[in-house]
Amino acid sequence: MTRNEDDALLAETIRAVETAGKTLLTRFRTTPPPTTLADLLAGIEANDAAVEDELRQALLASLPGSSWASDEEEQGALPSGDWWVVDPAEGNVNHLHGRSGWAVTATLVREGEPILTAISVPLTGETYSAIAGRGAFMNGERLSVSAKHEIAAAIISSGQASPGEARPIRTAMVRSAGRLLDTALLVRLSVPSMLELVDVAAGRLDAFWQHGSVRAGLIGGALLVREAGGTVVDLRGRRWTAGSPDFLAAPLALQQALLASLSPTSETTA
Repeated sequence: MTRNEDDALLAETIRAVETAGKTLLTRFRTTPPPTTLADLLAGIEANDAAVEDELRQALLASLPGSSWASDEEEQGALPSGDWWVVDPAEGNVNHLHGRSGWAVTATLVREGEPILTAISVPLTGETYSAIAGRGAFMNGERLSVSAKHEIAAAIISSGQASPGEARPIRTAMVRSAGRLLDTALLVRLSVPSMLELVDVAAGRLDAFWQHGSVRAGLIGGALLVREAGGTVVDLRGRRWTAGSPDFLAAPLALQQALLASLSPTSETTA
């Protein structure tokens, strides 16, 4: 696609996620927080249903021949072609509990690589966007990752890829957090992953790691961080892809120190 075509497609993507975000905003704090798991799951489904069809129609129409990755909880690489990876209510649990920390996200993946993303955060009026090779932006203002180079001064975050993680992943999460507590300034756990990555791209958070790899929660944020000057690798230091088993986004200056604590090798030697 040409530069002008990329710009036009990004504008349509931004329009779609912002429209969906406005719909979710009208539903925010209109009912009490759920009190049972059944209520929570019903609320998640209702929020998704309120915006997903409109998002799908708008995004597929914006790029004829593209496909829709229907399951926001899926992991692994996508088939060949152009795919929209969308979370219609990223941070849905936060939304249902009347908390901040939710967004609408859409990322175009071409031949396995994210090439365009838009993330609407309705509560703040911020929209984050990136096109591969052209930088990352918030409402038109260029983003840049943290300039820190000392892990002792770093604020680092992690979170669950999804509820009900397998025991080996839970064990790895706890152990890696424990090791970073020995070296980093602050370690926090939060969801959703996408908004943690937004903060990494904006330099408000120094790094984010995750065991497990739900595609919709990471792939757009990975593009945003890379375009803001950061690195995105797995915990062995290899370039991250949607098929990677784990994830680290950080400034290059912090990457090696973080991998020393987070890599599977450190798991076996700790």
